[in-house]
Amino acid sequence: MTLKSYIWGIRLVTLLSVVAFVFVVKFVDPDATGVAGKLLFYCSLFFALSGLFNLLLLWLRRKNVDMENAFSNVGLSFRQGMLLALFAIGLLILQSLRLLVWWDGLLLLAGIFLIEFYFVSRE
Repeated sequence: MTLKSYIWGIRLVTLLSVVAFVFVVKFVDPDATGVAGKLLFYCSLFFALSGLFNLLLLWLRRKNVDMENAFSNVGLSFRQGMLLALFAIGLLILQSLRLLVWWDGLLLLAGIFLIEFYFVSRE
């Protein structure tokens, strides 16, 4: 698989995720559906944000390094995009539970950094 085909695939999946997120926001009532509606909201937002962050990180890496190194960093961009999306979803969940204060956000960020440091140290 070439880098160009991978990026087009991620663009397509991200577009579908954004459309699914818009449909969830527009047509799903979280009070009527309960936990299932909230889970659908957070999952669709996670996939949309993960794709957007992945594309953004790939674009930054392609702009700053040559094509061969950009292709070797695809897994890194994918992982970091998912971790950034997980961080954003974690913040939203904490806010929806009325538990978000600045030190909780920093603790969540520290947890995300620890996960990333674990993966970096394994390589």
